[in-house]
Amino acid sequence: MTTLRNWVISGLLLTATLSTQAGLADTGTASFQLEHADQHGMVLAHGKDRIMLRFVAPNIVQIHGMPEGLNTQPGIVMDPHASHEALSDLHVSTTADSAMVGTDELSVTWDKRTDSLTIADSQGHTLLQTDPATLMDERIDLRRDAADTLYGIGGYDAFEPAGKGVTRSGVQVVKAGEQGYPGAPFVWSTHGYGVLVDTIGAKFDLADGHIKVSGISRPDVSYDVIAGTPPQIFKGLSDLSGAPPLFPKWAMGFTNSQWGIDQQELLEIVHGYRARHIPIDNFTFDFDWKAWGDDNYGEFRWNTKKFPDGPSGALKQTMDQLGMHMTGIMKPRIHVNTEEGRYAQAHSYWAASRPQTTDYFSLEPVRELDFDQAAVRAWFFNAALKHSFDTGIVGWWNDEADDTDSDTQFLNMQRALYEGQRAYTPIRVWSINRDFYLGAQRYAYGLWSGDIDTGFDSMAAQRQRMLSAIDVGEMKWGMDTGGFKGHPDDENYARWIEFAAFVPIFRVHGTVGEKRQPWVYGPIAEKAASDAIRLRYALIPYIYSYERAATTDGVGLVRPLYFDYPNDPQVSGDVDAWMFGDSLLVAPVVTKGQAEKAIYLPAGQWIDYFKGTVYHGGQTIQYAVDSKNWSDIPLFIREGAIIPSQPVMDYVDEHPVTELSVDVFPAEHATHFDYYDDDGDTYAYEHGAFFAQRLTTQRNQDGVSFNTDEPHGSFKPALKYYLVKLHGVAATGVQLGDGALKPYADAAALNAAKGEGWAVDHDRYGSVTLVRMAAGVAQHMTVKQAGTAH
Repeated sequence: MTTLRNWVISGLLLTATLSTQAGLADTGTASFQLEHADQHGMVLAHGKDRIMLRFVAPNIVQIHGMPEGLNTQPGIVMDPHASHEALSDLHVSTTADSAMVGTDELSVTWDKRTDSLTIADSQGHTLLQTDPATLMDERIDLRRDAADTLYGIGGYDAFEPAGKGVTRSGVQVVKAGEQGYPGAPFVWSTHGYGVLVDTIGAKFDLADGHIKVSGISRPDVSYDVIAGTPPQIFKGLSDLSGAPPLFPKWAMGFTNSQWGIDQQELLEIVHGYRARHIPIDNFTFDFDWKAWGDDNYGEFRWNTKKFPDGPSGALKQTMDQLGMHMTGIMKPRIHVNTEEGRYAQAHSYWAASRPQTTDYFSLEPVRELDFDQAAVRAWFFNAALKHSFDTGIVGWWNDEADDTDSDTQFLNMQRALYEGQRAYTPIRVWSINRDFYLGAQRYAYGLWSGDIDTGFDSMAAQRQRMLSAIDVGEMKWGMDTGGFKGHPDDENYARWIEFAAFVPIFRVHGTVGEKRQPWVYGPIAEKAASDAIRLRYALIPYIYSYERAATTDGVGLVRPLYFDYPNDPQVSGDVDAWMFGDSLLVAPVVTKGQAEKAIYLPAGQWIDYFKGTVYHGGQTIQYAVDSKNWSDIPLFIREGAIIPSQPVMDYVDEHPVTELSVDVFPAEHATHFDYYDDDGDTYAYEHGAFFAQRLTTQRNQDGVSFNTDEPHGSFKPALKYYLVKLHGVAATGVQLGDGALKPYADAAALNAAKGEGWAVDHDRYGSVTLVRMAAGVAQHMTVKQAGTAH
């Protein structure tokens, strides 16, 4: 009870302080009265009006204003499948002037004197304060510390300047936007809180120490406050709005998209990749794959002139043998003078805000469908499209649904494909889309940044576009690598591929007739780009594990530095570098001819991935850059890193992986990595068919420990062994469980042997102890080295 008492006292003192600062009048009476505060939450009442506070998680409080007791259904931002059960074991404390309900992580105090609510964290630090009566006017007014750095709400379209970076201030309009814009009614701060409003569209005013929200679509205004670190905030956001389902494993690899292609060129390009052993998993077609403009559902079926073997499935069979997937563009419009157009007309499927127009590609009359209608969504995944799916179009590039007056048109277009495919087949859904509104992530929804220009300036501006998208909850982001409009020079192409290898969706594309294969850009660029692609494929086990983490923890592969270092003012607006998983920091070269790059490394020890140089963080380093061969990617390993990798293959899962290399850089504090695998193709993982095993390491006075936990899930991978590489460690003995592990003379002898064992070697990072140990079982390994206690 001591902690609770401190909460109440601290909360009341801080309430009084903030009230004075904000100019709140102490009226002595409250328009709302406390109806009750108990273990289930708090209710404030004024006549028939109610304000309900309930905790939906230990760090999440929902505040719901119900004029005249109105209680409508949550909107599309909120996950309809999320548990709506509130916590029922809250701490409660009341005095003559106040009432507090809370958990060990978050508390809310009602001050009867000032008619205000104070939301505080577990230490009693005030996060936000509000007069809840504003909810009756369909608006929110939260007072905050004016020094709080804020993120979220929205990003940038393809053409607007992105100079404001990633922090947010002033008036911000919540929208889905156009051309790569990401939006969400969600604002958050590294001070320890996030605010999610259940609305489609709104205006946020972040000036003068406030978060004011107006233009809310729901008459009974409801919002959630999430407390914690950035990862905890995004876990809460995922729990409230819905987690993204897993993409297929092949989507962790490389995608070549092209406008202007036929079957013969496709085969030549794919064979070109395979002959050069440049990994690739997916080819995405523009208009070319469709019978666009033809009658009888031409928008949904193969173009037999360009792809004669498409409808029969013969092309799919060839691509399957080459380890390639085919995906295709989808448009929201239908040709009017066709069977499908007449059906849409008869059923009133058209979007009212989009009149009939002439299509720029077919030059025939078209209209746009209204995907906000459930009937349209049910019809869209029709028999013709099912046949195209069966014959090889297994993913969706949705384009141009961002020009209506609906913030949910694009969301619901992909929802139609997601729900249609899931009802038809167990094969996972893949998509990319040209805008984002929160809630879309539930439908296997990737975002790409629109029809961007080529050139270094355009490339550099993709960094804040990506991080802004992640800041609103879209963890699956990509871009037209190389730029859509124009032809990049060789250096621009090479550097852009190196950049794109470290984003969630790795894809190249260009306008009609533009080629984006590495060998088009000369031998220097080809080598640099191919090396980056191969590095991406070596890291597939690492990458896929973070794809899974996005579904369970709310944070995926890429995260801004301020996620991991929220208290470092140097990274509050940093877009130059980001974390790629927990263990790697990347700062791609985005300036032409650059020979030296200034890179800020946060606190801790960092190791150059390629050179082995050790840096102490909390400083800006001057990093030498290869300005002639473009061969380097500024990539740094964080102390404590655990990085699994596999042999580079021409495509994901080309061969079974029976042994994973696990590079370990132990720190004096314990670190872990949650390795994950499954069948890579279906939704069986949702029913427990996965393999998950936690790997943990720590340096101590005796040497180093490395543990594998008992695995979870029913999936049985081909994996037999981990080849653990303990960097900076020259072992004198290795104990696995209760027994000593067999030593080998050197790495070559260990590699030639079968079964468990260990050896000492040397690499670019210095001494390294290699240990082969069985995967899939719980084991405890201790490694002793010279100079440590025994």
